[in-house]
Amino acid sequence: QLQLVESGGDLVQPGGSLRLSCAASGFTLDYYAIGWFRQAPGKEREWVSCISRSGHSKVYANSVKGRFTISRDNAKNTVYLQMNSLQPEETAVYYCAADDGCPTAESNYWGQGTQVTVSS
Repeated sequence: QLQLVESGGDLVQPGGSLRLSCAASGFTLDYYAIGWFRQAPGKEREWVSCISRSGHSKVYANSVKGRFTISRDNAKNTVYLQMNSLQPEETAVYYCAADDGCPTAESNYWGQGTQVTVSS
């Protein structure tokens, strides 16, 4: 059974950093591109970043460009999202998803999410 499990969410102060992990089980992660999304309370799910199967291609939403870094370690079957200079408006549940190309909201494989709270 294909499973994605996110971890690393926490309470962090404004300007702080977190690293999220997306670990795969039941399948080999390097067959898929992986995307990160986030959903704040009362808002629609928002695409954040995507990394290609090889890791050579990375794209970011304008709102996080220069602050967030996506990476993958296929040997560990894990994708990471390093988040720096976090702001309160980035409080959300963060999800990872897998697909043949960059995942979209319609992709089939999702994790359960990890809560990131940015607050003083």
